[in-house]
Amino acid sequence: MTETPVAAITGAAQGIGLRIAEVLAAAGYRLALFDLQPVAGFDGAVAFAGDVTSEDDVAGFAAAVDTAYGRVDALINNAGIAYISPAEQTPASVWRNVIEVNLTGPFLLCQAFGHRMLAQGTGSIVNIASIAGLRGVADRSAYNASKHGLIGLTRTLAVEWGGRGVRVNAVCPGWVKTPMDDASQGEGAYGDSDITDHVPMGRFAIPDDIAQAVAFLADPARSGFVNGETLSVDGGWHADGSWQSLRLGARSRPPPSIMTWRS
Repeated sequence: MTETPVAAITGAAQGIGLRIAEVLAAAGYRLALFDLQPVAGFDGAVAFAGDVTSEDDVAGFAAAVDTAYGRVDALINNAGIAYISPAEQTPASVWRNVIEVNLTGPFLLCQAFGHRMLAQGTGSIVNIASIAGLRGVADRSAYNASKHGLIGLTRTLAVEWGGRGVRVNAVCPGWVKTPMDDASQGEGAYGDSDITDHVPMGRFAIPDDIAQAVAFLADPARSGFVNGETLSVDGGWHADGSWQSLRLGARSRPPPSIMTWRS
């Protein structure tokens, strides 16, 4: 890549999106940042306030990137919302809104920026999905469905566009310490131990864990033959089929002695 690369990032005002912007800026990317609220703190970046579900806003954002940079090398679809409720109590209006933000929005952005990447013959799209797109998690029917759909979209676009130079992958975070998590815990949905007891590595993810995975998938020099993949960044949550006592027991076992290890 001879020109300074350009990354477009949605949901960049806080949490995971903000950290992705910081990591990619440090890696030398010029930034285009999209959020419902103003995004500050990035000198020279294109900052666009808009709604990912609005075709007009998405088109306006893409046009602003064209005007400022004339190219785009990475699209990070990070904007998303959650809703916690038993399926039988989830209003249809809420279902539609979650699907619109978490799935239709990324489709619109992939379509808008995919046109530009296909014309260039190069580009990387990284969709921020979730382990809830790989497993069922109770009381999150709309969220789970949207993230399963986003993984399906990722794989389909990878198949359609990979041979034309555009790679499409997804990152699937586990539970991350962000304002979204704070809000869910504030509603009494779960506590820290509900997460840390389940994760083999015994902690929440932090936004930097996700951002570093995104930086890897965005960079053609590091992941140029990775296409259509879902990269779980969850401390082993998705891999662990243990029951709780076995899970916690495995974590607390003392290390073997040197002599035992050598034998």
